[in-house]
Amino acid sequence: MFVIAGAIVVVAAVLAGFTLSGGTVGALFHPTELLTIGGAALGALIIMSPVKVLKDLMRGILATLKGPPYNKETYSQLFKALYDLLRLARREGLIALESHVAHPHDSAIFSKYPLIVGNHHISQFICGALSPVIEGTATPSQLSSLLDTELHTIEEEHHAPLLALSKTADAMPGFGIVAAVLGIVITMGAIDGPVEEIGHKVGAALVGTFLGILISYGFLGPLAARMEAMGTDELAFFRTIAKIVLGFVNDVPPKVAIDQARRGVASEFRPSREELDQLFKDAETA
Repeated sequence: MFVIAGAIVVVAAVLAGFTLSGGTVGALFHPTELLTIGGAALGALIIMSPVKVLKDLMRGILATLKGPPYNKETYSQLFKALYDLLRLARREGLIALESHVAHPHDSAIFSKYPLIVGNHHISQFICGALSPVIEGTATPSQLSSLLDTELHTIEEEHHAPLLALSKTADAMPGFGIVAAVLGIVITMGAIDGPVEEIGHKVGAALVGTFLGILISYGFLGPLAARMEAMGTDELAFFRTIAKIVLGFVNDVPPKVAIDQARRGVASEFRPSREELDQLFKDAETA
């Protein structure tokens, strides 16, 4: 919602300034200029991006419209879910986690936390982190290396669509100039025509440059920055999971492991110590 609101503010501010200066909105309406710029930008994006990057980019853009999924409630459900799982492992042994990790969507524990089990990336990361512990195939130091590798991969996969969008944003002023040059070429073909017609064609050409710059700095650039911030939040969320699991395999009690990880969460999403204690109580009585 904030992304849409921001886009509306950008458009409103530009149109208000233009009309207050004596311009008319109709003078900025030239679909052919937008077609030239948008088509060239889309083509360049397709050329530079593998299919996976294009799909990740579309998912990222949709995610910015929906809002960040890694909020305080998501962290709360994460802490309760991991507390339930690790408490079960301490009480009944690691083998008790096997069915929950193998089939999280059928797990009585995971099903209590819809924001966790409903997010495929979160549930798979938790299960992937716990599986080597349950199977006994990795020492704590080896598990740390495995999780670091996976986190690095997540970071790289976030960076690829962001880079593609940033490069597209950087290219938009250039595509605007291309549209403007094409407009001038058309104008030169009608140079002996009425002054009003020549003025209209020159104005249309200049709108191409205007649109290229506006789309770059008013929309695509800020959208890339928003996606980068959301990617940072997601990576921090997964790092929190890794810290808790690593704390547990190093014989740290579940409550202590979760509290240690909580301290590294951004203040916007971090539950207080009292809130964390309440989360533990809620998990124990659920």
